[in-house]
Amino acid sequence: MLYERLLKMDLPRSQSAFLWGARQEGKSTFLREHFPNSYMIDLLQTDVALDYSKAPHLLREQILAFDDDVLAYPIIIDEVQKVPALLDEIHWLIENTKAYFILCGSSARKLKRGAANLLGGRAWRFEFFPLVSAEIPQFDLLQAVKNGMLPKIYPQKNARRSLRAYITDYLKEEIQSEGLVQNLPVFARFLDSLAFSNGQLTNYTNIARDCGIDSKTVKAYYQILVDTLIGYYVEPYSKKVGRNILTSVPKFYLFDVGVANFIAKRQIAELKGEAAGAAFEHFILLELIAYRSLMEQDFNIRYWRTKTGLEVDFILGEAQIAIEVKISGNVDSRELTGLSAFIEEHQPKRAIVVSLDKKPRRLMRHGIKIEILPYQDFLTALWAKKII
Repeated sequence: MLYERLLKMDLPRSQSAFLWGARQEGKSTFLREHFPNSYMIDLLQTDVALDYSKAPHLLREQILAFDDDVLAYPIIIDEVQKVPALLDEIHWLIENTKAYFILCGSSARKLKRGAANLLGGRAWRFEFFPLVSAEIPQFDLLQAVKNGMLPKIYPQKNARRSLRAYITDYLKEEIQSEGLVQNLPVFARFLDSLAFSNGQLTNYTNIARDCGIDSKTVKAYYQILVDTLIGYYVEPYSKKVGRNILTSVPKFYLFDVGVANFIAKRQIAELKGEAAGAAFEHFILLELIAYRSLMEQDFNIRYWRTKTGLEVDFILGEAQIAIEVKISGNVDSRELTGLSAFIEEHQPKRAIVVSLDKKPRRLMRHGIKIEILPYQDFLTALWAKKII
């Protein structure tokens, strides 16, 4: 199935760019479709990567031989993190020739760790994501919270084998081959422990105990997931007003619902129950994160929770918008205690409940209307820039 991806890479002539994204999100396909005239170097080809690793200067010599017709389009280098030394050659070519580049990869961690040349701000940064609802004709929420949104996996009737292969490839290709951890079996146990706390308050000590390692190592492993674009921290909203709130404990979410389901050995057959509710919340967060990047918006995404357990799933901006996610087809006021408490203290401009309700409704709390939106309405409004 072909999808119309929302990312816009309208590069002026001579403007280079990085395109970062996790594996199998469709970056290479996107670049081939949108830059069909570009010369492309694929460092996933082991012989190509080996040649450039042994002699990075070959890139400079080859591009100096290109005529102006080739240099009229950006030169694409896929999986650039595999040969960090190429960045020095690329920098020289940008400064001294007409060449410009799109550098595609799944992680800048190896480049940063090796003090690689990241082109001194000369390249724009873009980020790719798994599919979002607005890219899928006849979007199916159950399919999304069951399989996740990786392009090849989302439409499958039984995605378990593909998700297993994805996790195996991630551990082998991204972690082991890039030398990001010294003890791969321990990292694999860390992923198992992490899956059961996905979307929960991060407890480094508990995971360290489960894995038989120290908390410092656990924090380093989390950072590897962030750097390889496999996960995101969501920090607490901490502007104090009256209640005793959490101010320093982040939540962590993996980059794809299907991957999180598989690692947690969780299968979802219907849009009901605790597991489906957690996956639905996770899905909405990933839509918000992708929207913020793809639409070039600038707002914080945080959560709010008091020490007594009152909670709101997502706070956008500086409390302009509060969002609660409920896998319910008939949300009532008893489910909105946390949202009501947040409204009372912070008076957000909008308070939204994303649910399975069939039609939009409104409730009033402390002079603020609570919008109960069917998820279809919310997603349509989000991608039309009518939420934030």
